Amino acid sequence: MKDKMEDLKNKIFGAYYGEAIGDALGVPVEFKSRSSLTVEPITDFIGFKCWNQPPGTFSDDSSMMFCTAESLLKGYDLENIGSLFVKWYKEGYWGAHDKLFDIGGTTRRSLDRVYNGLDARFSGEFDHFNNGNGSLMRILPLVFYLLSENDLNKRYQIVKEVSSITHAHFRSVFACFIYVELGISLAKNETLISASNQMQESVKKFAIAEEFNNDEVSLFNKILNNNIGEYNEEEIASNGYVIDSLESSLWCLFSTNSYSEAVLKAVNLGGDTDTTGAITGGIAGLYYGYNNLRNDWVERLAKTKEIERLCLQTIELMKN
Repeated sequence: MKDKMEDLKNKIFGAYYGEAIGDALGVPVEFKSRSSLTVEPITDFIGFKCWNQPPGTFSDDSSMMFCTAESLLKGYDLENIGSLFVKWYKEGYWGAHDKLFDIGGTTRRSLDRVYNGLDARFSGEFDHFNNGNGSLMRILPLVFYLLSENDLNKRYQIVKEVSSITHAHFRSVFACFIYVELGISLAKNETLISASNQMQESVKKFAIAEEFNNDEVSLFNKILNNNIGEYNEEEIASNGYVIDSLESSLWCLFSTNSYSEAVLKAVNLGGDTDTTGAITGGIAGLYYGYNNLRNDWVERLAKTKEIERLCLQTIELMKN
């Protein structure tokens, strides 16, 4: 039991720190082109540039993920998650430096609705134009919350609800579901290949059983029917569209052999660098574990002590 909890601790610390580190590596070069980063690649934390933030600064991606993780310490309460998102949006809560410096349009409009009194159940946007990566970037804590939940329908419903606080279209929800299902398999010590196979099989069966729209499900073909790591780089896009973000992040995970290699590859794809780095960093940190993260990145990361406290609180909760 002790060894099992130590392993889980390594994964939780790895996931939460891993996401924030990947995010922070990408913040200064957001919107940079892939070609420019090929010439001057990111190899370490740098400061300022795009958002004029000091080295080690994570963005809205990790801030909202930490809000989700903190809320889940008290159990699943969708309205509480929504209220913490608003607290971040309006007060900078869980901001790297206690202030907001970036927020996506869909997220901002949705949280304005929560702020103005609408239930978080109904606040999200559900048009097909509202399929940015704003819910995928913050969904990671559900891997640990749902780790012992054996009902796939219940797992999907919770993922759907949490995504839909801001991003309620099927495409965004399904991307989050795939990511969480893969994360759950990895948290159970499956290899990358076996975890991917398990995720593909269970998600495809679930989609058929639930009679999901085939045209929508087929958009995830690279992930559900192939080995994403075998695609060529020119076939991988790294913008803010949720499917592209999921594909690029998993491509980086499956085509590399270490946490550092995965996140640096993600950031150097260019485009939405902080979010690609964050989504890759979360799942890669979960897989490789905290013990395989660079100590200097952990130490130089904003709010590193607060992240440590959140991880320890999560571990204590999961012991019970």
